[in-house]
Amino acid sequence: MQPISIVGPGAPDLAEPLANRLDGRVAVVDCAGEGERVRRTADSEATDGGVAVGEDRTGAAADTTLALDADGSWTGRGSVDGLDDLLDGLAPDHDYLIAVGDSRLRVSTVLLGADADSQDVPGTVIAAGDGPGEVDLDRLVDDLDAAEPWITRETLVRRVEESADADRAGAVATFTGRVRARDAPDDDRTTHLAFEKYEGVAAERMDAIAAELTERDGVFEVRMHHRTGVVEAGEDIVFVVALAGHRREAFRTVEDGIDRLKDEVPIFKKEATEAEEFWVHRRD
Repeated sequence: MQPISIVGPGAPDLAEPLANRLDGRVAVVDCAGEGERVRRTADSEATDGGVAVGEDRTGAAADTTLALDADGSWTGRGSVDGLDDLLDGLAPDHDYLIAVGDSRLRVSTVLLGADADSQDVPGTVIAAGDGPGEVDLDRLVDDLDAAEPWITRETLVRRVEESADADRAGAVATFTGRVRARDAPDDDRTTHLAFEKYEGVAAERMDAIAAELTERDGVFEVRMHHRTGVVEAGEDIVFVVALAGHRREAFRTVEDGIDRLKDEVPIFKKEATEAEEFWVHRRD
């Protein structure tokens, strides 16, 4: 899923034409109570993927529309706690998510307002303007499609389960790597990790590793993804998912997959603790 945040005056007015330009399944989320443009009334709507959906008051071509309350939570048929949970929950079923009124790390952001400052939002600003009419939609769509997607473990599980050999599979094994805050109780706390990769090379190498692992007897599909940019303590970093005939092949493939990814894929890690920052490979 490709997520994008729109913040600043007139953000809902840009969400409508942007959603109409996007080719795929789109979710529009009102994160700041911008009027009643995407406000939902939970009890009167059908559900899709565990969240309430219904009439889209933006007029946008959204497949899913919902809103967060002022306290940062949305409650209806089920509950979500903030934009992070929405990103993870909607990613497997949607191609795009437009968040109106909120920004977060690793999410492309459009910043509106004459006095807007990119330092005020955590996301990467890919477009800016005094108002919605000053944003080049064609360029925005191109830049959004080129940005890092929001991939979850559930997204990869769904993809392997769509394999042509799924009816022969008796096991799905997954590995999730996350940011560890500290190794020992008295260590300085790690606040975040920042990952950089050689564009193109890292993706090609991961694809090659997955293809080689899939050639093993009893292994039908392997998917892997490593997030880049700033990943905070407690957040997920990397996923490896294997579809296999039996559990032993699945477990062995997942273990070999993460080992090879760490050894062979050119991704570099900078660690930030409460006391210092350093490139990990320079200390090894």
